[in-house]
Amino acid sequence: MAMAVGGGGGSSRRGRRRGGNRPMSDINVTPMVDVMLVLLIVFMVAAPLMTVGVPIDLPQTQAKELNTDSKPVTVTVTPDGATYVGEEPIQFEELIAKIATLATEGPEQRIYVRGDMQANYGSVMKVMGALSGAGYTHIGLITEQAPAGQ
Repeated sequence: MAMAVGGGGGSSRRGRRRGGNRPMSDINVTPMVDVMLVLLIVFMVAAPLMTVGVPIDLPQTQAKELNTDSKPVTVTVTPDGATYVGEEPIQFEELIAKIATLATEGPEQRIYVRGDMQANYGSVMKVMGALSGAGYTHIGLITEQAPAGQ
């Protein structure tokens, strides 16, 4: 009588998964990575669209971009002389009262003035003069970054 070694007795573990029907305890991170990449692309596309929504043609300069910690108040002057605070149109007479409600830091609040390139210089200076006369000392003009070499 000869005995076969490693024969097909039924007790062989070879070829079978260990543990039978137990659930796999490893976390599959591939779907999470896919979702994160989609969210990254969505935010990259949406971020430039979150700027102040009054369309104007800003002048271009070689000035460097300012780094600020607080969110400034933005005043826009359009080519026809209309004034906006953020995206809200406002009469010039109501400008200082509106800025006073938005200025969380008082007279130290940073205020940016966006003047269209076709806007009357007097209209932009009228807004800046009113802000300065109201005691605001941190007033800046916003421009676009000029392409290198111009």
